[in-house]
Amino acid sequence: MTTSPWQGIFPALTTPFQPDFSLDEETLVKQIQFQIHAGVHGLVMVGTLGENGSLSLDEKLRVVELAVQTADGKIPVLAGVAETTTRGACLFAEQVARRGASGLMLLPAMQYVSDRRETLTHYRTVARATDLPIMIYNNPVSYGVDITPDMLAELAEMPQFVAVKESSADVRRITDIYTTVGDRFQLFIGVDDLALEAFAAGAVGWVAGLVCAFPRETIRLWEFCRNGQWEQARRLYRWFAPLLHLDASTRLVQNIKLVESLVGVGTETVRPPRLPLEGAEREQVIQLVTRALQNRPNLD
Repeated sequence: MTTSPWQGIFPALTTPFQPDFSLDEETLVKQIQFQIHAGVHGLVMVGTLGENGSLSLDEKLRVVELAVQTADGKIPVLAGVAETTTRGACLFAEQVARRGASGLMLLPAMQYVSDRRETLTHYRTVARATDLPIMIYNNPVSYGVDITPDMLAELAEMPQFVAVKESSADVRRITDIYTTVGDRFQLFIGVDDLALEAFAAGAVGWVAGLVCAFPRETIRLWEFCRNGQWEQARRLYRWFAPLLHLDASTRLVQNIKLVESLVGVGTETVRPPRLPLEGAEREQVIQLVTRALQNRPNLD
């Protein structure tokens, strides 16, 4: 049976671009080193925040390859699988496995909103095409496909599925999953501004967004919750929450890339059709970051 020790903080890293929109490999490596030095427990590459849909196949593979090389076995590297067909997802899974990925974060097939039978078939087919452990990514808010607890009970029969990234925006799902399948899966929260609530309900990990700019605070919040230090966790979460809300937005990529640039660990460049924030929208993010940095908690 495929097993996984996955837990803790897994940044969903952005994909940095040069001004001409080509991959910025040097910045990518620095971002990965920044996260590893801070103490994160894993990496998720080319996910939603990594602008998966804006990358060519070769670019996605290159990003995963660089992450594997930079991590050098210190922490697991998961590759986001968000292809438009089941066959394409199977082929991509095979290709990232050859490049050393530790596992997959598997989405439903993009563009087409599948029903229950189609969704289960997609997941089972990809699982049969790889030996890598798989994190099931449930995000009905963004992708229109809801992988419900009873569907997870069916997928639990396949040992390749070891974890769930739960992003339904309904924190009650954490409890519903436990009552349906027990602790069969490692449960990760995938919505930044539900992290504390999800940890209280029993989530063991966080596929996080604002961690791209604030890894120490993200890790410490998880540690407080894991250790039952709820008062410390609440204080830190209340400081962090205005920033974490930036993840729960259709502009999450632009938001988080702007935050990265403001703290000196990335650039604002996104690939069209996305455009960098401007005007009042951009100024609001700048003000949030400015206030957060002025009141940044002392974690030492």
